[in-house]
Amino acid sequence: MKRKEREMLLITSVLVLWMQLSQVNGQQIMQIPQYQHVQEGEDFTTYCNSSTTLNNIQWYKQRPGGHPVFLITLVKSGEVKKQKRLTFQSGEAKKNSSLHITATQTTDVGTYFCAGHIRRKC
Repeated sequence: MKRKEREMLLITSVLVLWMQLSQVNGQQIMQIPQYQHVQEGEDFTTYCNSSTTLNNIQWYKQRPGGHPVFLITLVKSGEVKKQKRLTFQSGEAKKNSSLHITATQTTDVGTYFCAGHIRRKC
């Protein structure tokens, strides 16, 4: 394989998904799938599931060697928000969420992860 072909192969492997597993007051948030490589031009979907109802769900993106960057917050059940080729959706029970990227591009390279907020009752 020629050097230019190797470089293009590296460029087109655009997404690596990292599993975010966190605990808040004993509740877990898990992202599925754990890792996924996607070729440029393919669609991509990942899911975030919680063991309890969340007040809101946040999505973040971290580029290789960079800091996490906030993308969006979902606060309503069944909410759908779009940012260009990215579609974010929360489940009806606010225990899950999804992120879908249409026709991935090299600018989509990064780690995508979710976080949730549980408001404690006093």
